[in-house]
Amino acid sequence: MAGSPAAARTASDGDTKTVTYRGHTFTVPADWQVVDLEKNPTACVRFDRHAVYLGEPGEQQDCPARAAGRTEALWVRPAAATKASVTEDRVSRVFRATATDEGVEITAPYHQDRATVQRVLESAGLPVSSARAEQPGDIPSALAVPADATAYRGKGFDTCAAPSQTAMDAWRAGSPYRAVGIYIGGINRACAQARLTPEWVRTQYTNGWRFFPLYVGPQPTSGAGSCQNDCAAITDPVPQGRAAAEDAVARAAALGLGKGSVLYNNVEQYTRGGTLTTRVLGYLEAWTERLHELGYRSGAYGSVSSLVLDLVDNAAKTTLPDVIFFAHWNGEATTDHPSLPATMWAKQQRIHQYAGDRTETYKGVTINIDRDQLDVGTGA
Repeated sequence: MAGSPAAARTASDGDTKTVTYRGHTFTVPADWQVVDLEKNPTACVRFDRHAVYLGEPGEQQDCPARAAGRTEALWVRPAAATKASVTEDRVSRVFRATATDEGVEITAPYHQDRATVQRVLESAGLPVSSARAEQPGDIPSALAVPADATAYRGKGFDTCAAPSQTAMDAWRAGSPYRAVGIYIGGINRACAQARLTPEWVRTQYTNGWRFFPLYVGPQPTSGAGSCQNDCAAITDPVPQGRAAAEDAVARAAALGLGKGSVLYNNVEQYTRGGTLTTRVLGYLEAWTERLHELGYRSGAYGSVSSLVLDLVDNAAKTTLPDVIFFAHWNGEATTDHPSLPATMWAKQQRIHQYAGDRTETYKGVTINIDRDQLDVGTGA
């Protein structure tokens, strides 16, 4: 990795420390871990913990199969920057910045403490006060892969961060999987996606992989499922559902996943009943209806003990997603389940996450995954 070595030291007041990378110095809270990715290339770049990540991750990040949530963090990596600039994505709660001299690109997510992230960026002389608000239309669309990119019948896997090309090639040659779950965005997406580009998507498609794209938007509660009380929650279901759909479509199109693709809203497990069920169903209905308006198909991921039961019980009262992605780790690689009536999602409209938190190795490459069985058609 080119550029100045990373360095960190504690400031005199004990509450902050300075971190210098490629000539740029940031003042961050003293308790934030500093991870030099050149020295620790297997570290997983995660935004659900306070940390500063410096550089690019290695070929084999040691990421979990899943993670959800968002907090304040900083990722600084080399980039060819011609000017200092700052933008803010209010939907996903993240600042993005570039700085010149020895160019860097900065990603700075936040949960509730936006002011801390602003101060960190200001400490490096970045023009935070004039940050431009990002809009879904700002993200350029890529040349779309064929329409069957999100259709597949057979085994797949999902993991928190898109694997490297080396890993994908090894698993294409040695694993039983031919579909991969990719986390394309959302306010509660925890893992950074250093590899996930339109070129990556097109290469995997050409090599025979198919996709089930996941979007981790607002959750039923801050502590739902994999959240560690750091997830942004559903508070205003319809506007949040529509905004999530618009953002997901923009990010899918930027990766080359065009109209007709299925996009899955990741809903972590929750306790059913009352206003919580009402909020979740209202959010997902708004998500589904807005996706349809934009030419995409709606998918929803959730537990058979919460989301699936709520959807089944309220099928006559809500707009259902086109595809159900249900989680029940019973080890059975089938898309049938007692909680799903045979008449619902019956026409190649199901994925079953049947095992989780598995560490598997093929052709010398190890990835932490969840196992999935897919039966998803093109919807034609």
